[in-house]
Parts: sequence; structure tokens; C-alpha cells
Amino acid sequence: MLDGAKMSRLPPRPDLDWTDDGTPEDRRAGDIYFSRQSGLEETRLVFLKGCGLPERWAGKARFTIGELGFGTGLNFLAAWELWRANRPGPEAWLHFVSFEGFPLDREDAARALSAWPELGDLPGKLLDRWPERALGVQRQVWPEEGVTLTLHTGDIMETLPSSRFLADAWFLDGFSPAKNPEMWDKSLWPMVHQRCMDGVSIGTFTVAGFVRRGLSEAGFNVAKVEGFGRKRERLEVRLEDPPAPEADPYGLRSPARAPDKVRIVGAGIAGACLARTFLERGLEVEVLEAGDGPAREASGNPLGLVMPRLDAGDTAQARLLIGAYLRARQFYSGRPGVHETDVLQRPKVDREAERIAKVLADPPLGLENLEAAASGQLHKRALIVEPAVLVESLLDGAVLRTGRLFTLEDLDPDVPTILAAGQGADALLPWLGLAGRLGQVELAEVGVEAPASAIASGHYALALGKKRLWGATFEAWDGRVPEPSDAAREQNMAALETLDPYWRQSVKAAPLTSRAGVRATTADRLPLIGAVPDEVRAREVFDGVRHGKTVEADAPLIDGLYLAGGYGSRGFTWAPWAGEILAGQLLGEPAPASGPELEAVSPMRLILRALKRGG
Repeated sequence: MLDGAKMSRLPPRPDLDWTDDGTPEDRRAGDIYFSRQSGLEETRLVFLKGCGLPERWAGKARFTIGELGFGTGLNFLAAWELWRANRPGPEAWLHFVSFEGFPLDREDAARALSAWPELGDLPGKLLDRWPERALGVQRQVWPEEGVTLTLHTGDIMETLPSSRFLADAWFLDGFSPAKNPEMWDKSLWPMVHQRCMDGVSIGTFTVAGFVRRGLSEAGFNVAKVEGFGRKRERLEVRLEDPPAPEADPYGLRSPARAPDKVRIVGAGIAGACLARTFLERGLEVEVLEAGDGPAREASGNPLGLVMPRLDAGDTAQARLLIGAYLRARQFYSGRPGVHETDVLQRPKVDREAERIAKVLADPPLGLENLEAAASGQLHKRALIVEPAVLVESLLDGAVLRTGRLFTLEDLDPDVPTILAAGQGADALLPWLGLAGRLGQVELAEVGVEAPASAIASGHYALALGKKRLWGATFEAWDGRVPEPSDAAREQNMAALETLDPYWRQSVKAAPLTSRAGVRATTADRLPLIGAVPDEVRAREVFDGVRHGKTVEADAPLIDGLYLAGGYGSRGFTWAPWAGEILAGQLLGEPAPASGPELEAVSPMRLILRALKRGG
């Protein structure tokens, strides 16, 4: 856990058993997930009808449901089914945020949900994107249905306070309070209260006295009403007065009005992922590109690799790296120019060997994603992408304007602008301190077809069809137009000998092409994703931080300006995650990451950090 307690980095599985009629039961809690005879009808009465659905979402552009206890996903599917039949409009969105401490495996969820054939194709849609076994936050999106699922996995005492969203309704559906008291502890209800919209409704099956009292003490109106089946009573809970907003020093709060259009500066992978995310949300998207076409700079290599960076410690930074990778893999799946592969990663130096050994001793991902290999670790289901094909498909539907230089004078407060121009953001906002890193790769076309394959050890080597690509260097950039160099080629060729892919002899006889690009990198190697602060005003407002004071204030922001950059060599991994973060912030959706993760990538962190260091 994040507090340093010695526990596994993988979330525990439930101690699952199946009753004679096929009902799933958790032996640890001594309780069933649902009644096979009446579970779906109970969900419809206790949670959907109990929260006034579908009437409460009528006429709304977005509606958010929070849930304690994801389980088999039955409540989510029931809400999705009701949404499908009663969606307020083609542009409306249902956001479902759930918390689970003991996630089911996909196979067990499939067995459990087979009890409800009346749900049609919905269980299959969920199972196709069943969340991976990993601590942290995972976001799934079904744009054709206007539905998102945000699942927080881990100890509820950690995940609930670190979550960021406001719910229109809550489903309280942990196991029985008598058998699973942690999910009904009274310390949770003020945190639920803090995550409520005006007029929120709460449904739950229990009428336990300590639950009623805890909810009442937290400010909710609690009433007993007629129950379902053998349960004669249930609770309906309301809250008429929303909580007061807390201070926002990192600039994470959503604007008062969700936009209908966004402008994106940059048509590389960063801008393309943003464009696709907002297009799928139903917004008009304009992309400004200084060059003569998309993917001309660092995103323009013939092949790219998407693989995870796994840290040995369980920190917010380690989890956001995993969350970004899992989101990227889900986002790219099935798109043109995307190919699944395994990646053998071997340590390049002793320190990296020690890190890999620690990761494998306490892995953050299950065996379906990661396993030990004879000489390192094997990342399963990683991706090789063809950037030109992928970026073109992601930009389809956006208005692309090439040869357009953007300046801050071009800002339109009615149209949010997102800077996704790599190192170009540093010229507009020099206080960001972005450092350009020159990266060169080598490319060869050979006569032998190969399936998608990859190997990594500091450098990487990729094969796809007749294409072979390897590199990349990561050198300081002097500000000039990036050009390939013989020295960088020699470095890459030496790395190829060390990597030892089976095709290395064939590329030595083939004509080689080198390509160089600049990657924008931050000092802490984490990206910059979020609203852009007004640096001068922010330093004035938070000046007390220099003297060790805690300043409770909102970050002063440049109206309508956002940033998605500083990705370094991991642009294809960070870009889809950034799209979800900014869609959440601009459109008032639940955040697809924890509060500490959002703070770790917020541009405002640079100013607060400098002030704390006396700068």
C-alpha cells in the first residue's frame, strides 16, 4: 500500500465459491454477490428506482453515478441497460464510478453474468473491456453508447478520498454491513457527501442502524421505504445542499460551462489522441499544425512502441505510469496501424536488473500482462504502432489547419485551447523549463516478412512485416533543426548488437535510413497535463509557500489554456491518458486518475515546487 505497509501490489482476489444454484459467494465476507433468482430485479428496484432513475437524468447532458462495491458489474450493466432505453439525447453521457477492493477475474465475472441473458449484448461489451488486475484507476469508454466506467481498485480508505468526481446518484452495495463493516464505516459518509451534486439521491439495500445514523450525521436525509423480496425495508437517502467546494491549488476544477468546441495546437500523436477523444465526446475539434501535415516531428517515425514502465515502489507516480499504459492499450485496440506483440525487456545495467527483480518479486500487474523471462521480464500484449496510419485515423473528423503558428494572442476564451506541440510549448511558456532531447532511430526494409515483435534493453528493436526499426538515442538538443548524425547511427548499431534480435544480420545488408526528432522532456520525467496557470499571479498568490506556509487558494489560470506535453520518449503511452484527463476536466466528467496522480502531472506543480525550494 502507499503507506508503506508490506502488502502485495496486486489487489487480492475474492475467496470465491459457487452455491448449488450457481450464485457467486465470497467466503471471506460470507455473503453472496446477488440472488440468482431476483438479483437483477433487486438492483432495478433498490438502486435504479431508489435513485429516481431514469427520470432524474431526463434532459441532462451528463449524469454521474457513484458506487461502493463493483462486484460482478451487475449494477453497472442494469444502469447501462436503462440508459440505453432512456438516453436523454444522442450527445448525453452516463458516467459510472465504482470502487472495488477484491476484483473478480474476467472468467469468474463471465460465469456470474451468464445468469442474466436478458441483458443481451451488454455483459459481452463489459467483459471485452474487463479491467485488468491492478491497483489504481482504470477508465473504459463506449463512445457509441455515451457510457464511461471509471473503476478505482484498492482499499476503500485510500481510493475513495483520493478520487475526484461529483455524483448525481450513489449506489451503496458492499457486502452485508454485519459481514463487511469496512465498506459501511461511518468515516466514509463525509467523503461520499463531499462527492455529491445538488439534489443527489442514494440507494442501498441495508437498513442497519449504524448505517442510518452515520449517513444522518454526515448531513443526509435518510428514510426507510418498502424493500424487495425477503427484505421488508430498504433505505432511500437524499441530500439537498451540495458540499462547498474545496480550494484548488493545482487548477484541477472544471470550468463553469462545458465547451462545444476545442482547439488543439499540434498534430502529432499528442494532438491526435486529444482530437479523437473530444470528437468521440461529440465536440467540434480544430487542430492547428505549424508544419505541412500531421506526424511530421517526433511522432513521425515509421514504427513506435507502447510498453509499460514499471517501478519497484508503489507510489502515485508508479500507478499513473501503469494507468496510462493500460488506457493507451485500450484506446488503441482495434485501430488502424496497431499491432499487439510481446516485448522481452532485458536490463541494460545492474541497477536496472535490480529494479526488474524487485518488480517481478512483487508485480503490479498479473500474469496475463507480465511474467519473468530467462533474461529479464516479458511484457505481454504490448503494442507496435504505425504512426502515420494511426494519427491519420485519429484526426479523421477534425478540422486540420496546417502551416498555422499559434501565439497566446490567438486565445479565444470561448474555445479552450490545448497546447500539444511538444517542445513548441516552451517558446510560448518558457517558465515550463522543457528540455529538448534528440532521438534518432534507424530503419531498414528487408526481404523477409516478420510478425510484430519487439525487444528492449535501454534501446529497442522492432519488426513488422518487412520493416525493421531500432534505436533510439536520447541526447541533449542544441536548438537547431534536428538532423541525423553518424555518431548516433554508430550508437544505435552498437545497441543492435547488444539487443541481438534474430534479424540483425539481414539489416546489415539492407539500405539504412536514419531519422531524428526532438522530444520535450520535463525535469521530473512526468508529463504536463492540465490547465495552464498564470505564472506571475500564481507566484504572488502562493508566495507564502516559500516560507513554509500552507496557502489555501485556487490556482490563478490563463483563461481557456490547457497543456498536454512533456512526454519525453513515451508520447504514444501518455497521449490517450492525457485525452481522458482533459476531457474529464473540460467537460466536468469524473477524473480517470486519483487526486495525487493529477497533481503529479499538473503544470501548476512546477510553480509550487519552485516556491517550496525558495525559487
